[in-house]
Amino acid sequence: MTEREFAGKVALITGSAGIACAAALRLARGGASVVALGISTKDNDALEGAASAESLHIRGVLGDVSKEADVEAAVRGAVEQGGGLDIIVNAAAVHPYGDAVETDWQTWRHCLDVNVGGMFLTAHFGVPEIKKRGGGAIVNLASVQGYACQRRVNAYATSKGAIHAFTRSLALDCARDGIRVNSVSPGSVRTPMLERAAHIFDGPEADVGAVLARWGAAHPLGRIGEPEEIAEMIAFLASDRAAFCTGADFVVDGGLKAGIGVA
Repeated sequence: MTEREFAGKVALITGSAGIACAAALRLARGGASVVALGISTKDNDALEGAASAESLHIRGVLGDVSKEADVEAAVRGAVEQGGGLDIIVNAAAVHPYGDAVETDWQTWRHCLDVNVGGMFLTAHFGVPEIKKRGGGAIVNLASVQGYACQRRVNAYATSKGAIHAFTRSLALDCARDGIRVNSVSPGSVRTPMLERAAHIFDGPEADVGAVLARWGAAHPLGRIGEPEEIAEMIAFLASDRAAFCTGADFVVDGGLKAGIGVA
C-alpha cells in the first residue's frame, strides 16, 4: 500500500457490504473521501461505523443502483461532498439462482438492471464529473462466472459476462479523456452473498464454514478469497500505479479459472 495515495481524491462506491465495504475502507485508508451507495441501512451504518472507528471519511447513502434518480443523487452528493469525482467502484450486485426455465422475467430483469444497469448509470452521471477533474478511474466488479460458470446461475453469469464487454467499451470511449476503466473478476470470496449461497445449496441448517471450506478446496490455492484481497486489486486499478491499464479484466481467483477442467 502506498501511503495516502488517494489523498484529495473522491470516490463513489456502489454497495456497502462484502467487497464493497472492504474497497471503501481501503480507498479511505489511502486518503480518499468516499460515498457508498447501498440499499441496506444496516450495511451502510456498519460501514460508517467502521470508518468512524478509524477516523476515515466514508458516508453511506441509501439508494438503489438500478434507479436512475438514486444514482444521479449519489453522484451529485459525492461531488458536493468532495468537490468533484475521481474514482467509481461498481461493486453492488444481486445473485439469483436458477436456469432459464426456473428464473422468471422479473428476476432476470432485476439481476441485469442491478449488476449491469447500475454500472451504466454511474458512468452516465459520473463520467462527466471525472472528466472535469482531468481524468480518473472506474473499476467494475465482475466474476470468473463471466468466463465459465456453474449450473443454475443463468442471469448472474450473463450479467458478469456483460460487465466484461461493458468495461471494454467504456474504456475505449473514455480513454481520450484520461479515464481508465477496468474490471476485476474474483473467484469465491468470503462475503454475505457467498454465505447465503451456502444455505441455498446445502439447506437452512448448513454448516457454512464447512461449505465454504469445500468450495475453497476447488481453488488451486485451496481456499476462498477474502474481501480485503479483492479490495487491494481494486485499489491498484484505481491508483496511478495502474496508469497504463485500461480495458482489461484482472482475475483474482486463487487459480480457479486456470484450473477449470482439471481433476
